[in-house]
Amino acid sequence: MKQNLIGPVGILGFGVEGKSTLNYLLRNGIKDIVVMDKNPVELPELPSDAKVQTFDGEKYMEGLKNCVTVVRSAGVYPMQQELFHFQMNGGVITSQIEIFLAETNSRSVVGVTGTLGKGSTVSMIRHALNACKIPCVIGGNFGVPALDLLEDDSADRVSILELSSFQLMTLPTSPHVGIVLRVSTEHLDWHKSVEEYRDAKANLVRWQKRTDYCVYIQDAAPSAAIARESGAQKLSYGSKDADAVFTPDSLSIDGYTLKLSDCKIRGAYQLENMAAALLAVKALGADVATALQSLKSYEALQFRMEFKGEKRGIEFYNDSYATRPDATMAAVRSMKRPFSLILGGSEKNADFTELSNLLATLPNLKKISLIGATAKRMLESLKLAGVSVPKQIFPGLDEAFADACSLGEGSAVLLSPACASFGLFKNYKVRGQCFDALVEKF
Repeated sequence: MKQNLIGPVGILGFGVEGKSTLNYLLRNGIKDIVVMDKNPVELPELPSDAKVQTFDGEKYMEGLKNCVTVVRSAGVYPMQQELFHFQMNGGVITSQIEIFLAETNSRSVVGVTGTLGKGSTVSMIRHALNACKIPCVIGGNFGVPALDLLEDDSADRVSILELSSFQLMTLPTSPHVGIVLRVSTEHLDWHKSVEEYRDAKANLVRWQKRTDYCVYIQDAAPSAAIARESGAQKLSYGSKDADAVFTPDSLSIDGYTLKLSDCKIRGAYQLENMAAALLAVKALGADVATALQSLKSYEALQFRMEFKGEKRGIEFYNDSYATRPDATMAAVRSMKRPFSLILGGSEKNADFTELSNLLATLPNLKKISLIGATAKRMLESLKLAGVSVPKQIFPGLDEAFADACSLGEGSAVLLSPACASFGLFKNYKVRGQCFDALVEKF
């Protein structure tokens, strides 16, 4: 093992990532393990020679006293007093991503971060590399946990990781290719400030060397500021004077042009994601022309501005994954037809002012149907912003959908809630499935 994990090794957080870490430790002959989680810990069947202690409940951190090394799961906030004391007493804290970057035999690792578009971008890179006949896998925050990728590691493949601020916050190393998408603000219920959130994102490229590559969007000031922390070669994308240039309808790179109208996906903001993906392909030395052609056949990830077809002259778009106002802002900007918007969900105390101000300026927005716990607060925000189109609160998605369809032939219906789904639905996937079912029955 390239990274020396001195035991006993603690696993802090025992969700999907923590269980993956346990499997990794056992695969590598580490049998003296301490599992810690605030929730009840249920261990899988273990080898007979494994010595696994468990600590759960309110005092789960007491397990630290039995550890030399701790692998922190991404969701556990690292700046806690107990963890500082552990390190001050000589303990070592690491993470799945740090271990992966030290261990992998991959020919290259691509890391993608940002507030919006991470999942789409990593899947676009995979799609393009497949077309270029370059073996690749995806993981991290999207797909499978990073350490699971080490089970069948290979020196001829590229590993593509979606990386959240949680995963990046304490990362002391950076991947060969780092992609910084648009960065705004998110997770302020976890991070102590906007500055902390953006500083965490910067670890993606902060430790890069001159032989590495930093791909970034130059039109977004926070992203450009993060890129300046990298010592790598820079590849930028933006609306002008960049290595890849996008407009509302197309993007250009190395003399080649990709028109959005030739692609299967909808949404002008997807051109930004495609620009980032193509620059990553370029950094990896793959053929840009082949990659660009391949993106014409790329299909949107489920519930991410997914075009569900046209019925009775109405187009339907499922953007249930839009659980933040800025995601909905990107979606509504891409709408061409007169459209109805379904908004609302569970309460995360997001500020809807900027979204409301944008909606007040859209001439093709004709109706807003509101649902969920945030509906009343959103309605007030829309009124304050001067949004003049009809807007009404409905008890559920079924009624809101029926209202949205009332614009009739030549219109579009967009589900882009700007909120999480809890309360009315288990999660955004169930909400998206319910919308799909309504379209199917329409």
